[in-house]
Amino acid sequence: MPLADTSDPDLGLLYAVNGLAKSSPGWLDALVSWIGEYGILLGLAALCLTGWLQARRRPDAPVAVAGLLWAPLAVTVAELANLPIAAIVNRPRPFVDHTGLDVLVAGKEGTHSFVSDHSTMSMGIAVALFLVNRRLGWIAGGLALLQGFCRMFMGVHYPTDVIGGFALATAVVLLLAPIAMAVLVPLCHAVARTAAAPLIVAGGRRTGTPKGGGRRRRAVPGQVRAEDPPREPDLAA
Repeated sequence: MPLADTSDPDLGLLYAVNGLAKSSPGWLDALVSWIGEYGILLGLAALCLTGWLQARRRPDAPVAVAGLLWAPLAVTVAELANLPIAAIVNRPRPFVDHTGLDVLVAGKEGTHSFVSDHSTMSMGIAVALFLVNRRLGWIAGGLALLQGFCRMFMGVHYPTDVIGGFALATAVVLLLAPIAMAVLVPLCHAVARTAAAPLIVAGGRRTGTPKGGGRRRRAVPGQVRAEDPPREPDLAA
């Protein structure tokens, strides 16, 4: 059975982190279990919602919103990629092969341990969000790291399961981002010209009319007027 026997550092770190659960009060174990199972994912969803509200107010709103749309799509692709990986590696949960672990969540028997789905989802959102909004991306990255810690604290994943999830999510987000943006950016630009424009641009449809009611300055005879094209902001802000 591939990877059924872990190396000593991998197993040793798991026992060290999970050992904290044994010395913790019951309420703390329950809190960490809820955070590791549901809370962090809800927090990441709230960060994505915040990022969308901010992206709609940016000069490059269609591009920024397209980047945010890539976050859940990237997570979906990463989870689909994990299906054959989990089946090939076929690694059981750590408590199946090793005794003395304090398992804080039930119902994980018979499921694959490598790679961690929760870690994959958390880091996928964090990396995709970082490409659009660095401040929110750093916060999401911290939550992703906390997610990995919680999964070991709960006794349901090895450290390498968590690292594998982080690596898979990062690879999917960064490698496929150019292809995804090539599709999502034109789509968001098209939506911004329809009645659904408020989903992309704050305040409604973007018509491209210049400020000042569309009036243009009259050229002075003999004067050469040079207009610089508008500067395209970076995707990450």
